[in-house]
Amino acid sequence: MVKDYVQVWDSCLQTIKQRVPTQSYNTWFEPIRPMALRDCALVIQVPNKFFYEMLEESFVDILKIAVRQELGERDKLEYQILMHNGSTTSNGHLADKVSKPTNGHANASNGFNPNQADVSSIRNPFVIPGIQKPKVDSNLNVEYTFDNFIEGDCNRLARNAGIAIAQRPGGTAFNPLVIFGNVGLGKTHLAHAIGNQVVKNDSSKIVLYVTCSEFGNQIINAIRANKANELVVFYQLIDVLIVDDIQFLEGKLKTQEIFFNIFNKLHQEGKQLILTCDRPPKDLQDIEDRLISRFKWGLSADLSIPDFETRMAILEYKMLKEGVDIPKNIVEFVCFNIKNNIRELERCFDFTYCSIYA
Repeated sequence: MVKDYVQVWDSCLQTIKQRVPTQSYNTWFEPIRPMALRDCALVIQVPNKFFYEMLEESFVDILKIAVRQELGERDKLEYQILMHNGSTTSNGHLADKVSKPTNGHANASNGFNPNQADVSSIRNPFVIPGIQKPKVDSNLNVEYTFDNFIEGDCNRLARNAGIAIAQRPGGTAFNPLVIFGNVGLGKTHLAHAIGNQVVKNDSSKIVLYVTCSEFGNQIINAIRANKANELVVFYQLIDVLIVDDIQFLEGKLKTQEIFFNIFNKLHQEGKQLILTCDRPPKDLQDIEDRLISRFKWGLSADLSIPDFETRMAILEYKMLKEGVDIPKNIVEFVCFNIKNNIRELERCFDFTYCSIYA
């Protein structure tokens, strides 16, 4: 029986769905489109080169299993990379066509060239009339890094997306990146970690972290001083804008309007936006539909409650960093009883240590 390429890919998806988390499946496999089946080679189309690279880095073994089950030992997987203009060809001009056996590796040739700013040195404030290329204080907490953000199933997608963004801000499919989850699960930590890594990789990048409440206050002050336009111009010069707790945009129509204009300008120029929220963008209330739709342009990645093993890893890292030692049974007791908030977990750990060694 001759297999149809759509049927082959649908069968592959059933295998893949059983082996990856739902969020990862929705993000990385649902956008793929089967294109052809020839000479035991399944051709699939992916949205961009970065998408291809993430599949190869994180899911190549799963793809190998799924395709081999359908096509046998002589199977191959070919990628068509969709370019920004929506065209794909196999001649290498408009799109790369990458062919690889599922037991090997392949390389793609197209790269990204994010814009870099030639900046002069000047400190904040945020409203800077007449300054075209400012260098501002990032407001980043240098203590928040990827090294001390412990990875687990609860945060793997968001962390990996953050690492990719830090390597190519504005040059990935994750723009904007919306990190959402309950209080105390590491949203702010991860947002700062991305910003710190961007600065480490390229000190010429203009990175700014601001809470949504601070942003709203800046708008109020700028309107009062008749300098709203200067505020917008300043924000449009940022290379990586991190806005924490965007749920506080709810009900603030003027703030939403100004943020909408800033968002559009940055996104059009290939600048990176990173947003955090206490819920998925679709669940936000009293925010204009046009803004909600833009929040959905990139990737929304949730930080869920860490499992026991991840909580243990967090406290073990904390003990190693601080040079302290607490009996394992006590650490396990803390992890069994503090489940929903990493911040509370660490505070309880500190209290436990002080109580033992006071």
